[in-house]
Amino acid sequence: MSDTPLRLGRFLPYRLSFTSNLVSEMIASRYGALFGLTIPEWRLIAVIAEQGAISQQAICQITRMDKVSVSRAAIALAERELVTRSPNPDDKRSHLLGLSPIGRDLYENIAPRAMAMESRIFACLTPDERASLGALLDRVDAHATAMLGSGEAAG
Repeated sequence: MSDTPLRLGRFLPYRLSFTSNLVSEMIASRYGALFGLTIPEWRLIAVIAEQGAISQQAICQITRMDKVSVSRAAIALAERELVTRSPNPDDKRSHLLGLSPIGRDLYENIAPRAMAMESRIFACLTPDERASLGALLDRVDAHATAMLGSGEAAG
């Protein structure tokens, strides 16, 4: 145990969450106003565009989003006819989500704007710093995933 008291503003898990939420809020306010999408809805569209037809369970694994958020987003997107649902041949209890033509058009409209927003947000970093940040996040992701898999995170 460390003798250093917990200071939330210096606690890295909090800092990661705070910064992630701040960046997500910036993007959500932009795309919510322009396209009527929530953060979970945009994430689903992006994952489906990237992966192709995919189950909600797989989306949960890829995004680390909880089942309820994914389910609500999928329902909302289906109601707006942005995603399609088809039977999952590998699991009769689930469906595969795919982008409808309207959903594909929406994605193709948003994706370049998202990339431009990313450039503006991270313009305060040099290209080397952005690459280093990405590499550091990859290492933390891999280590935390290994800890979860070993049960080490429970203790």
